[in-house]
Amino acid sequence: MKENINPLRRTKMSKTMKTFGLALFFVALAGAPLLAQDAAAGSAAKLSLFKLSLILGAGVITLSVFIGAFCQAKAISAACEGISRNPLGGPHIRFLLIFGLVLIETLVIYALLITIIILMVQWNKYPGV
Repeated sequence: MKENINPLRRTKMSKTMKTFGLALFFVALAGAPLLAQDAAAGSAAKLSLFKLSLILGAGVITLSVFIGAFCQAKAISAACEGISRNPLGGPHIRFLLIFGLVLIETLVIYALLITIIILMVQWNKYPGV
């Protein structure tokens, strides 16, 4: 039996996997110096928690920026397509586009604030950690 595989779909999947693999590589590359550091005997737990917070903060901001940029691109594409199909509805579509972009960007800014909070915690103030 001959399989019906759409070559465009296979190409799109390989591009998606290539992009995901490249992003994963850069995240691993950015986190490598954190894992290569030696810890002193007394502050091993603090350093481990600090490393984990740095990796978590980097992951949060990376994921939110990636998803935010993807959603913004999708919204702009859909708005341009909608305006080209119905030019008289342009002002309404443009208003909804700007409003949606503001909400998406607000979510990314919230993720940035959470990341800053995670990274700016002073671990040496907590002796039990």
